[in-house]
Amino acid sequence: MNEWPNGWSGDQSGNRYGHGSGSSEPEGARAMPQVRRDAGPGYQRHEPPLPPSMSPRRGASVPPQQSQGYDDAYDGYNTGQVYGGGRGGGGDGDGPGRGGRPRPRWGKRIKWTVITLVAVLAVASVATYFWADGQLRRKVDLSKVIDRPEAGDGTNYLIVGSDSREGMSAADKRKLHTGSAEGKRTDSMMILHDGSNGPTLISLPRDSDVEIPTYVGSDSGKKYPGTGRHTKLNAAYAEDGPELLTRTVEYNTKLHIDHYVEIGFAGFANIVDAIGGVEMDIPKAFKDKNSGADFPAGKQTLNGQQALAFVRTRHAFAGQDLDRTKNQQKFLATLASQTATPGTVLNPFKLYPTMSAGLDTLIVDKDMGLFDLGSMFFAMKGVTGGEGKSMNMPISGSTGGNLVWDKAKLHQLVQQLNNDEKVTVSGN
Repeated sequence: MNEWPNGWSGDQSGNRYGHGSGSSEPEGARAMPQVRRDAGPGYQRHEPPLPPSMSPRRGASVPPQQSQGYDDAYDGYNTGQVYGGGRGGGGDGDGPGRGGRPRPRWGKRIKWTVITLVAVLAVASVATYFWADGQLRRKVDLSKVIDRPEAGDGTNYLIVGSDSREGMSAADKRKLHTGSAEGKRTDSMMILHDGSNGPTLISLPRDSDVEIPTYVGSDSGKKYPGTGRHTKLNAAYAEDGPELLTRTVEYNTKLHIDHYVEIGFAGFANIVDAIGGVEMDIPKAFKDKNSGADFPAGKQTLNGQQALAFVRTRHAFAGQDLDRTKNQQKFLATLASQTATPGTVLNPFKLYPTMSAGLDTLIVDKDMGLFDLGSMFFAMKGVTGGEGKSMNMPISGSTGGNLVWDKAKLHQLVQQLNNDEKVTVSGN
């Protein structure tokens, strides 16, 4: 009995598979058992019949195909797909319903990652700003300063390093060689001008001869008339603090002071330690038992204790206070330059201790903001970056141990600063 449908012979069941046929019907429909035409009588495989919608009518033929060889014309039959590519698995994942996994949308992920990072940085920056702003000690009231000169172009900062021992233990005082004197005096005074022609840093020797003008007491509110009395500049600070010091500097220079900034011994040393020390190039070795300085010549990294000794030393130099002011300028500008680096600014483990160390002991005027403080800091950095100039106040001589300013050069210097011109005056 011939078991093949439509009278096919057994030698056609498999031997001719894959060799094409001259019949108008596709070979796969005749030879491949898994591709069924229907499940009618005579079909010996025990499988459920195809649904009527999928079973062609008995006797119907498959539409004629172009004869291009089996591999080209009927490749779809070889994969179990008679017409088209089907809708099942094996999709390329380009969209829903294709059976594949959707491609990751990297553009959207990157966008949201960037948005998240920006939001986190914004929140952190705002939080840091309010924290730092709250740490500023705004104690100096420049509104108490009377008869002030007219303000010129640019911004003038009066920067004071005091010998305040506030918050220092007896062990700290011994370690830093500060002594235990009561009250506080000024070890260094500088005017920093920040303008369009670059910053100018001018040291005011503490032994400068100045006249104490009429002033209003910072605490008493009482007016003290000027008597033409002359004294050293640091004595003005000792007499009535920052307000009288500012009044005295303005009266003797005719230069308007916009902001006042002061830092004590402990704060200065703590800032240096917080950034891991400051690298200095000391051209000549020197020692001073009063400040505790003992430095060899050459490049070296100074810690807080050593840095304080470096800026306080004067007895080891022939020029005494004038040489000391030069070292103070050099160190402060180097400190600013090495602090404003990505390694400190972008590292919270360095940034926050550094800011905390400085802000806890920093005393500023009541109108001083973080923006002003930042501008001062970067102007100080610009002094060492070749953008500005550092100098001592021009000196013409001395009287009774006090250094007398050169009035002609001082007048020219103040005029250039007020007009925000390039400073051409030379100092000592």
